[in-house]
Amino acid sequence: MAELFDEIIHQPLRLKIMAALNAMPARTGLEFARLKSLTGATDGNLGAHIETLSKAGYVAVEKAFVARRPQTTVIQTPAGRAAFARHVAQLRQIIDSAEGASMNRAG
Repeated sequence: MAELFDEIIHQPLRLKIMAALNAMPARTGLEFARLKSLTGATDGNLGAHIETLSKAGYVAVEKAFVARRPQTTVIQTPAGRAAFARHVAQLRQIIDSAEGASMNRAG
């Protein structure tokens, strides 16, 4: 199988961001504060990783004012959803291969 490992998504915080967004219905985003809570990241660290994902075309960032307060929402793009699915499939293949090799040695 061709190597489909995505180095952009593979970084642990970006993987958490993409997993959280992938759990949402398509075209539904999460507010920055919610992503911060889910990932345990600092404002600056989370912002930098969202920017990396945005530059890759994996997320879109929407900024608005709600009750005169700034609100940033991050939405996984269709390209981001597809990239995440490929990355998860590659990880599963690695795990399955390792488990198969382990079973062959045990048997």
